[in-house]
Amino acid sequence: MTSKISCGTDQGPHSWEDIMKHFKKIALATALSATLYIPAAAADMPGKGVSVSPIKGSPANAWFQHMVVQLGLEALGYEMEETLEADFPAVHLAVASGDADYTFNHWKPLHNGFFDKSGGESVMTRVNPAIKGAGQGFFMDKKTAEANGITSIQQLGDPAVAALFDADGDGRANLSGCNPGWGCEIAIEDHLDNLKLRDTVQHDQGSYFAIMADTITRYNEGGSILYYTWTPNWISDVLVPGTDVVQIGVQAEGDIDTGFAVNDVYIVANNDFLKDNPAAAKFFELVDIPIGAVNAAQVKLRDGENTLDDFRRHAEDWVSANQATFDGWVAEAAKAN
Repeated sequence: MTSKISCGTDQGPHSWEDIMKHFKKIALATALSATLYIPAAAADMPGKGVSVSPIKGSPANAWFQHMVVQLGLEALGYEMEETLEADFPAVHLAVASGDADYTFNHWKPLHNGFFDKSGGESVMTRVNPAIKGAGQGFFMDKKTAEANGITSIQQLGDPAVAALFDADGDGRANLSGCNPGWGCEIAIEDHLDNLKLRDTVQHDQGSYFAIMADTITRYNEGGSILYYTWTPNWISDVLVPGTDVVQIGVQAEGDIDTGFAVNDVYIVANNDFLKDNPAAAKFFELVDIPIGAVNAAQVKLRDGENTLDDFRRHAEDWVSANQATFDGWVAEAAKAN
């Protein structure tokens, strides 16, 4: 492939070969002592002898759902390869090309452009919206919002209002935003352009969670804060909506809305892989993880449980608490042909 795409760094476009070199290969199964109960219905192990290559986006908070899927595929006998990590344009290209078999990290509609530009339905399938109702939007501290009557980001077009959130002394509001390559940055940039906020709002980008750590510190020290976030994510367990912060809208023809669509998180898989592996395809179709379970895993991540062993344990604990349902998925998938 000779086309160029951005990998979400400040180094500019890369070839597909360069992007693949930058994938961080992470071993999922080494040094893990836990074993998984395998239902008798899956004893024929339809995945035996088949290697599967997953890929996820760079944020660590997607490990939980990927581990749940991995446990199911292992129960079906599949051999799991190292999980690749990349920014989202490259995630979709990898699944499209067959360099990876699936991801559980496709947000619809946020990632529609990445899906379509990578070949779309001709090469891969949105199998299942296995996490539903993921939200996103702009937030600010409740004290500043209420004291100044701020309900919409459009109000930051007023330099006096924007200056309330100036963290670096340049007179503009500092908006803790979204990493290049994640997809959410495109929506934020569109809002800044469409609402003519470039002169009064600075979109701070880089390492999202490092920026948000500074934002949380600023709030704890009594400062005013403005930021973008999404759910499922641990940010809203620290900066609690309605208590610490409020979500502000985007002005649209006199009405207030969030300016961001609610998303479902899909398992997306390569079409050839699905055709050749009906058991895996069926398991993908059946997976259904409540967003509350994902949020609970994010809190553990925030609290320092952030190793591969931790991520696998989080998934195993959820499976154990929902064993009958999980075993049913595996047993039904094992019968697919």
